[in-house]
Amino acid sequence: MACAVDPRQFAEAEKVRDFGNGRGCGVRNAWRVYSINGVRLSQPTVVNCAVANTLSHWLTDIVQPAAEDRFGERVTEIAVPDGYSCRTRNNVRGAKLSEHAQGNAIDISGFTFEGGDKITVEQGWFAGRKTRKFLTDVRSEACGPFKTVLGPGVAYHKDHLHFDLQRHRSGGSYCR
Repeated sequence: MACAVDPRQFAEAEKVRDFGNGRGCGVRNAWRVYSINGVRLSQPTVVNCAVANTLSHWLTDIVQPAAEDRFGERVTEIAVPDGYSCRTRNNVRGAKLSEHAQGNAIDISGFTFEGGDKITVEQGWFAGRKTRKFLTDVRSEACGPFKTVLGPGVAYHKDHLHFDLQRHRSGGSYCR
């Protein structure tokens, strides 16, 4: 499976050899990403090429315009607690494998701005109007480019935004 766009064109990223563990976990077209479009990831994160490409568009077309509109400055870092992780959905024993188990998902728990201010999803969700509007906008606008979008108000997602590219039977997106 080839990338639509090689992540090195928009990210500080390195190709990782495809891997799997024989139990359903593993990543095809894997990339370790350090930053995208000048926005640092809080930790190097392994995702598949499609997630890297979609994240690039989300940061450029949705996050940065919302940050500039609401706060007059750009986002310089996103807090990423999870990319690839061989685990079940919500770490629940016996559940289906998470999209994280294929590098097909990324979680974002916060944003750092040029001036050094930080917004976390958990605290910002209940903060002032401007902060909450920023978070709700970047979450709702992720729906479509990403096929699953989850966040506060959904069990196990009170402190982060979850984005993945899982194909749904309806062909549409699942966003809550």
